[in-house]
Amino acid sequence: MNLDELRFDSAYRQKKGLHFILASILIWTAVFIVHLTDLPILTKNLLTFCFTAPLLPLAFAISKLIRVDFTNKGNPLTNLGVLFSLNQMLYLLIAMWIYNAAPEKMVMILAMIFGAHLLPYGWLYQSKSYMALSVIIPIAALLIGVNFPPYTVAGFMIGVEIVFSLLLAFEVKNLSSIDAAIRSA
Repeated sequence: MNLDELRFDSAYRQKKGLHFILASILIWTAVFIVHLTDLPILTKNLLTFCFTAPLLPLAFAISKLIRVDFTNKGNPLTNLGVLFSLNQMLYLLIAMWIYNAAPEKMVMILAMIFGAHLLPYGWLYQSKSYMALSVIIPIAALLIGVNFPPYTVAGFMIGVEIVFSLLLAFEVKNLSSIDAAIRSA
């Protein structure tokens, strides 16, 4: 397979990472709820970090429900997708620093990191949704986070993740149509 065929295969078999975006809706909902409480900000932030931990198992469970090839071992670009995700881990060091230095801005920073890490998936999955939201999310999170409390950023993220999921579902549906046309030709 050539590079474009590998990218199509990755996007098709992994449904453009829809399972991860659906899992992140659950995580951002938990972050939203905890930031509505009267807990101290450092406790809220610690819980926020804890809520991010089950992303992989949640995405795996959702992949089973929506029939995603979670590992797609036959495609060498899968390893590249994993590398794109691991890149985000390095940026979480910034969030760890913010945890104590400016705790009221940690949710904003997490949202910005999340949004920015979407950019290479725009290339991998040939997705306009990933490309657009990789720019929109960090800028919007910054503007909201500077002017409003953390629960507002989390609420924004829930909304944007729902819209993102719908956009990806539409893109995946189009991939299915393309795949059917290729198979019938």
